[in-house]
Amino acid sequence: MEMRNNLVRKVVVPLVAIIIFLAIWEWIVWINGWPNYKMASPSDLGPSFWKYRVLFLEYGWDTFWRTVAGLGLSVLVGTLLGMIMGFSRIIREGLYPLLVGFNAIPKATVVPVIALILVGLDDLNTVLIAFLISFFPIAVSVSIGLSTLEPEYRDILRSLGASRLTIFWKIALPKTLPEFFGALKVAVTLAFIGTNLMEIVEPHGKGLGHLFDSGKINADYPLMFSVLIALAFLGIVLFYIVVALERIFAGWAERE
Repeated sequence: MEMRNNLVRKVVVPLVAIIIFLAIWEWIVWINGWPNYKMASPSDLGPSFWKYRVLFLEYGWDTFWRTVAGLGLSVLVGTLLGMIMGFSRIIREGLYPLLVGFNAIPKATVVPVIALILVGLDDLNTVLIAFLISFFPIAVSVSIGLSTLEPEYRDILRSLGASRLTIFWKIALPKTLPEFFGALKVAVTLAFIGTNLMEIVEPHGKGLGHLFDSGKINADYPLMFSVLIALAFLGIVLFYIVVALERIFAGWAERE
C-alpha cells in the first residue's frame, strides 16, 4: 500500500499536473483564436518534434552534455570554494563581496566577453558560462553548512584526538549534504540557462539554443515552443537525477 501511494504521489500526480497545464495552454490558444504563427499550442508541438526529430536528438545531446560538464565543474569548484570559506572566517568575509558582486552581473553581458576571449572554442566557452552561472549557490550552501557546524562536536572530537580531516569527513561533510543537494537542484536550472545563453547570443551552429534561434529567424513558432519544451524536459531529467543521488547520499535527511 505504501509503495503504491509513493508511486501515485511521485509519478501520477506530476503527470496529471503536466496534462492539466497542457490542456489549459491549448484552451487559451483556442479561445483566443491565435494562429500558430502568433502562438503555438500543444497540438502543434507533436508535428514539429517529428519534423525536426533528427535535429532535436543531435542538438539536444549537444546542450545536455555541455550543461552536465559545466554543472560538474561548478560542483568541483563550488564545493572546494565553499570548504575554504566554511573553515576560514577571514577568507569567507573577503570572498563573499566578490562572489555576490560577480553573481549580480547579468550573465548575458558576460557571454560576449567569454566568446571573444575563447573565440573558436565553442564547447569550452559554453561549458564555462554554464559553470559561471551555476557555481555560486553551491559555494554558498557548502560554506554556510560548514561555518554553522556546532563547535561542541569539534571540541569533543579534537579532545579524542581526531584530526581536521577526520572531523570534516565524519561530521562536517554529512551535515552539509542536505544544503549541498538543495543548492545543486537550483544549479541544474541555472546551468541550462547559461548553456542556452551562449548558444543563442553567440550562435555556434549546434545546441538547442541554435535551433531556437533558427525558429525565431524563420518565425516558426511551433519549433520555438518545441525547443522550450525540450529544454524543460532535459531540465526535469537532470533534476531527478540529482534527486536520485540525494536519496542515495542524503536520504537520512528526508522528511515526509
